[in-house]
Amino acid sequence: MFQEKEQFLTTDEIKELQLERLKKQVKRTYKNVPMYRKRFDEAGIKPSDIKELSDISKLPFTYKDDLRDHYPYGIRAVPIERLNRIHASSGTTGIPTVVSYTSKDLDTWSNLMARCYSCAGVTENDLIQNAYGYGLFTGGLGFHMGAERLGALVIPTATGNTKRQIKMMKDMGSTVICCTPSYAVFLIESLTEEGVDPSDLKLRIGMFGAEPWSEETRHHIQSSLNIRAQDLYGMSELYGPGVAVECERQDGLHIWADEFLIETIDPDTQEVLPPGTRGEMVFTMLTREAMPLLRYRTKDLAVINWEKCACGRSHPRVMRIRGRSDDMLIVGGVNVFPSQIEDVLMSIDELGEQFQIILETDRLDHLNVQVEVSPAHWGVAEKVLAGKVEEALQATLTLRARVELVAPGTIPRTEGKAKRVIDKRKMI
Repeated sequence: MFQEKEQFLTTDEIKELQLERLKKQVKRTYKNVPMYRKRFDEAGIKPSDIKELSDISKLPFTYKDDLRDHYPYGIRAVPIERLNRIHASSGTTGIPTVVSYTSKDLDTWSNLMARCYSCAGVTENDLIQNAYGYGLFTGGLGFHMGAERLGALVIPTATGNTKRQIKMMKDMGSTVICCTPSYAVFLIESLTEEGVDPSDLKLRIGMFGAEPWSEETRHHIQSSLNIRAQDLYGMSELYGPGVAVECERQDGLHIWADEFLIETIDPDTQEVLPPGTRGEMVFTMLTREAMPLLRYRTKDLAVINWEKCACGRSHPRVMRIRGRSDDMLIVGGVNVFPSQIEDVLMSIDELGEQFQIILETDRLDHLNVQVEVSPAHWGVAEKVLAGKVEEALQATLTLRARVELVAPGTIPRTEGKAKRVIDKRKMI
């Protein structure tokens, strides 16, 4: 098993490593990153003030805008000459978020991703078809490097050309598929269109991340492809994919706490919350050289569980992310997460897997949900079905939604992240 010792560190060993690495990282960051040195000085904090793990609450937060403010090369603790790669993600402001890596960082990232594969049940004997995008996006190369580090065979199909994806899957005997959950749903539809029976494939595990997805979507993917669908968490600011992953128990995502110190905070008061309380996840990178982030606010809302998992691992678990504080929609004064809507829609057998949320206003906010009907139920009592869906949504959201049922294949498909929300209120 790849990096077995690191995967099965005890809680005491994890805490000891965290404190040792935190002290070194804070000292190094204060010395080499002007932004942090200025913030420390303004708050009257010195690296020597960090004596125990709880002292992390004394440190200032880091925000995504800090990375944009330091465009093009980001928050660096090393000279440009020591960088070996950059990645970037697009942003709504038009200024990309750029992240940088030394050769040691790339080695650490490869190990983390290989750990993720191993934890999810993937071995060196698997054939891994990587359908994430290659390039500035961290997904493709992150999954690729981890597979190579694990020692598995990698099939770098990247995104797009679904017919070719299916052909490669059949011809090469791929046993693991890596892609976004929404692309996996699209792949299921495409297999039907191509007349390919999933039982003829050799797939056994799917590694899915880069976007939120519901338990109902997981059940659909698992039953349709006859695989185990594993959730994986990461973000480009924190290397990329590889921060946390589900073990075979599928009971929360293990955060590799020897590399990431995790906190949860109240997003409004910024108060640190006790374990087991839902809050915004905040990460501190403990060994990263090029871009060490201290107390990075992710906006992702989750519960962290420090109880030892039945798999034997003591690394804390994210008990499934239920949304992002900045993804939350406020409709007529009511807080709505797209994942809540997905949960409801995926639980109704007559519906398909594709939907969009459309927000409009005419002085009052309107929540419109457009969802496809499954082929077997299209043309059968749509009015009754629409009423059923509206009732189910209202029971969950305490808010009335206008439901429009559309024919199978109507909503645009995507080969990357699905665009689920169209907020026309922002266009006025």
